[in-house]
Formats: sequence, structure tokens, C-alpha cells
Amino acid sequence: MFRTEHEVTPGEVERPAPLVRAVTAGNAGPMTFTGTRSYIVGEGEVALIDPGPDDPAHHAALMAALAPGERITHILVTHTHCDHSPLATTMARETGAMLYGFGPHGSGMQPRMRALVDTGADLGGGEGADRRFRPERALEDGQTVAGRGWALTALHTPGHLSNHLCFVLEDTGVVFSGDHVMGWASTLISPPEGDLTDFMSALRRLRARAGDRLYLPGHGAPVTEPHRLVDHIIAHREGRERQILAALAEAADTITGLTARIYADIDPKLHPAAARNVLAHLVDLVERGEVAAEDGLSRTGRF
Repeated sequence: MFRTEHEVTPGEVERPAPLVRAVTAGNAGPMTFTGTRSYIVGEGEVALIDPGPDDPAHHAALMAALAPGERITHILVTHTHCDHSPLATTMARETGAMLYGFGPHGSGMQPRMRALVDTGADLGGGEGADRRFRPERALEDGQTVAGRGWALTALHTPGHLSNHLCFVLEDTGVVFSGDHVMGWASTLISPPEGDLTDFMSALRRLRARAGDRLYLPGHGAPVTEPHRLVDHIIAHREGRERQILAALAEAADTITGLTARIYADIDPKLHPAAARNVLAHLVDLVERGEVAAEDGLSRTGRF
């Protein structure tokens, strides 16, 4: 179901849906696939979703994607990772656009996760965090930002990060799904800012939305069968949970050991990221009483 082929040229303008232009940054890599996808919404006075990394070439490409006389009036950020949000602050200052997001990095974290952090548990995390981002206007779940000929409604979809938002382009069936749902892979969930319990809940909320027909993700190609993909990701995560439980039923183990056993078929270079997902599952399973942490929850502990 995951689509791992995506041909794209950084800086080129694509039109994946009416009223939408896409421009891909030149930051392709193991965690960003073919690069961060920035989206321009509307015509004339436009919104910009996820300006991306603070890269002069991508900055220039976004400005070149505007038609003569067009201007950016709103900038919206799905979440505070360095491949999505840093350029937003620069472009908001230069264009005078209002800058929107859920909040700074770490906002929206569940009390149970904050309580775990307060215990001093060694969870690691914080990879790629943009801790400088501050929205001028914080968006809550269900709030709508509107411009000339377009309206975007925020959906709080924590999981990949606690401050992650998706944006619904009203009356079109299009959802900008950020890193919550991508067509090329299931997203990284790295505690404490990442939360598998929240991730699964937000997936099921998206699945229950009847009118959505197209997801435009933060990385990779448009998703033309969004409900089918969400079902696949839910099943994929449930399958990982079963693998972890089966492995621990055979023998207690560390996260490193579990990762090597469960992800034996993937490139070992990707094991550090896979280990973060294993930790996310273990946090969820310990909270549900399905798994015991021998010396307390930590990334180096035994389960």
C-alpha cells in the first residue's frame, strides 16, 4: 500500500489539486523521502503551508511560484520539525503574512506524557526539533483561517508531534496531512513529543471523516485513496504491536534487541529511527498494562 516511487524535481511547481500549488524542497533523505512539500493555496492573496527548511534555494522557489501581483497573506505550519517550520518565520517577516500554528514545540503534550518526563525517565527524543518557532496566532482544533476564495480548517492530530495539525481545504475534499499520514511510509513517533496513543486516536478520527478524497502530505506523492491508506497504517501499527508482544513472550529484551529482532528485514541504518517507534509502542503498552518495564520506562531499560 505504501508508494515508494515518487519522481519530483526540487523547486518545480506542481498543481496536485484545484487552488493548490506544490513546491518540493531539495532536502531529500532517509527521513524526508523526496523532500519537504510546501503548498500554496488560493490565487491572488494566498496561504502558504509548511514553508519548510531554512534553505535559500527553496525560499527563492516559493517566491518564484507566485504569479505577478500575488502575495502571501497567511502562513500555516503543520508541526515544529526543522524540515517544515524554520523558513516560516523568515517568510512571515519578509511578506508581512500572519503566522499560524498550534503552538511552540512540545505544546499539546498529554499530561500523562508530561508526568512521565517529570519522573526523569531517559526517553531521549527531540530529533529535528524547531524550538525557535512561535506562531503569531495559535490555532485550536476546529478553527478556520480564510482568505479570498479559500478556507482552511485546522485538525489537531497529535502523535508524530504533540503540536501536529492537519488542514482541511473546505468544500474540496482535500486535506493537507503533514507528517501524520504519508503515502510512502508510516510516520516516526519519538517520545516524549511523539505519542502512539494519540497517533492512533487521530488516525481513527481522520478515518471517520466521510468527505475526504485527497491527502496532500508533507513528503511524497498525493494520496488518492486516503481512507484505504489510513486503514493500512492502523493495521501496520497493530501488527507491530503484535510483533513486540510476541517477541517479549519469548524473552525479555531491550529496545535495541527488540528492534534487531523485529526489523531484521530493513537496512540497519534505519534501526535508530525504528527503535524510536519501538519505544513509542512500549510506552503505550506499559500504560495499558500489557508490558512491564523492569527498571522503569527508559530507552535503555529491559521489558
